Amino acid sequence: MILLAVKVLLALAVLMTCLPLLVYLERKIAAYCQGRIGPNRVGPFGLFQPVADVVKLFFKEDITPRDADKGLYYIAPVLAMLPGALAFAIVPFGSQVEVGGEIVRLQIADFEVGILFALAALGLSVYGVSFGGWASASKYALLGGVRSSAQLVSYEVGLSLAVIGVLMVSGTTKMSEIVLSQTGAWWGWLPQWNVFRQPVAFLVFLVAMFAENQRLPFDLPEAEPELVAGFHTEYSSAKFALFFMGEYMAMITMSALAVTLFFGGWHFPGIPTDSTSLGAGLLTSAVFVTKVWFFLFLYIFVRWALPRFRYDQVMQMGWKVLVPVGLANLAVTATVGVLR
Repeated sequence: MILLAVKVLLALAVLMTCLPLLVYLERKIAAYCQGRIGPNRVGPFGLFQPVADVVKLFFKEDITPRDADKGLYYIAPVLAMLPGALAFAIVPFGSQVEVGGEIVRLQIADFEVGILFALAALGLSVYGVSFGGWASASKYALLGGVRSSAQLVSYEVGLSLAVIGVLMVSGTTKMSEIVLSQTGAWWGWLPQWNVFRQPVAFLVFLVAMFAENQRLPFDLPEAEPELVAGFHTEYSSAKFALFFMGEYMAMITMSALAVTLFFGGWHFPGIPTDSTSLGAGLLTSAVFVTKVWFFLFLYIFVRWALPRFRYDQVMQMGWKVLVPVGLANLAVTATVGVLR
């Protein structure tokens, strides 16, 4: 029980540390893409800018709309943040280490249906944005909430189809076993990562994860030129900060899932998979974190490299492109599996 509490606190500390770092990097990368300097005043290289942002947000006036549904209005930011943190609990962020003669997996929880739990937890985020949009008593927030609900429901289908392709080649829904199924050699020097065995599923997952996190070019629920700020238009101070943190928490969790499902998780060729030493555990965790940061950088870079889609294009891509491609990929995977 103590080890579980330590793992929970360690993972939470790492996640909360990554949030301000992500804010800083997003501003710096945005500035670089636009030929600007970015944060450079608060601390060396502007490193303390996220701290200043936190202080500013939590000390700003907290305004509640007069006609808001108070209960749902207050609970919406919490529901927007918790699903990302909850889903991260089943992600293996390292191999295993021996502590006091006991083998400890670097993973908070390892359910038999781990990936299904993650998808169910991430699906709860739709309630946060829907409640926030409806309870704010604002037409802009309501439109943002409706858009977000339709977008999340639409792209969860494609996301699930991509995950099913991985489950078919891995033969398990347990996250630790999905990682172990990718530790062998596939062809020549290529590792047996699912990105090589299921490239179509990875592309479907990649597009769906951007849409699920409502990041550009899929940020229609927040489209500033049309909806001011979408579902969190009427939020300020700490409640707005929770929505902000929820977005980045979901980005980290979705990146971790992409790494676990398609890029071997903590595995890297040459690193022993059965070692229980502290050094091997730290090395596998470093590999995992490096892969996750690659996807986080991709999130930020795409935001400043691609224009926003129209809403009809978003819906068409979800139902007329991702779903048919995902179903075709499952058919081909099943046929190949039977022929083998």
